[in-house]
Amino acid sequence: MMGELFAVLEPELINFISYYDKVDGFYSMYLLVRLSQHVMSAQDTGSFLSKTFGNALVQAKRNFDKFMQSQMKSIEEAKVSKKSKCGILPFITNFQNFSCQAEKIFQGSERHADLDKWYTKLVHAMVDAINRIALEHLKTPQEVVLMENFHHLYTLLYQLKIMCLEAERKDAQQKYKDALQAYVTKYFGRPLEKLNLFFDGVQSKVAQGVKVEEVSFQLAYNKQELRKVIKEYPGKEVKKGLESLYKKVEKHLCEEENLLQVVWHSMQDEFIRQYKYIEGLIERCYPGSMIILEFTINDILEFFSEIARSH
Repeated sequence: MMGELFAVLEPELINFISYYDKVDGFYSMYLLVRLSQHVMSAQDTGSFLSKTFGNALVQAKRNFDKFMQSQMKSIEEAKVSKKSKCGILPFITNFQNFSCQAEKIFQGSERHADLDKWYTKLVHAMVDAINRIALEHLKTPQEVVLMENFHHLYTLLYQLKIMCLEAERKDAQQKYKDALQAYVTKYFGRPLEKLNLFFDGVQSKVAQGVKVEEVSFQLAYNKQELRKVIKEYPGKEVKKGLESLYKKVEKHLCEEENLLQVVWHSMQDEFIRQYKYIEGLIERCYPGSMIILEFTINDILEFFSEIARSH
């Protein structure tokens, strides 16, 4: 009887839901949560209203999935200008606003599991999009796009503390670290290149069977040849090269993410590592020769510090 008297109720309710879904997709979230609470708490599941609201809930769930699909599509189809620095990709900032609003709506709801499934899909879509845009971008080095955006994504997921995204947070953190290391390796390179090449040759001789203590008797690798190469790297020239490198890094990175000092510190650590490697080979292959580089680790620390302060 109720069905006959109020036959118009269900289609009107569906129209109401569809209308507000078109106005703002977030309404599909509100309706999903609210209708779920009503349907789940109904004592008579076979009643006219329970069935009507149950059908409305099905429509709300469809609208919710459609809205989330549109969020994912916007990430998958994201494009950025290739004529300027890439910076932080808009969909990561959008996800921050989106997730904050979604968490307020779904807080304490049994339907949070539906949101969690989409969260995972959205973050995976963002990871794929970051990798794609890094390859496509012409102005910003691939390593920088990856480093800055995975750092931002990792920081965002850490702040949001969404439990279902813990694995994705760790993955983003690792991708950021890998990109940082790749950038340092590529753009820092080996600033003492001739010294490194010299000791590459030394290592090659040792690999061929020459004893470490007899390397200095090899014509191309005697003490005089080593001193010649070392003289090409006075502290003044090393600092000059680092200043040029700092300016290049500054041009690559965006101010928004503020990773300049992090990158610079990583480059400092890499330089010290290379310095200690060369120093160790001199001690092993030329013991008692009193041959040392023309600058110290303290000089390196001072170079890096002075350059950072002056900019």
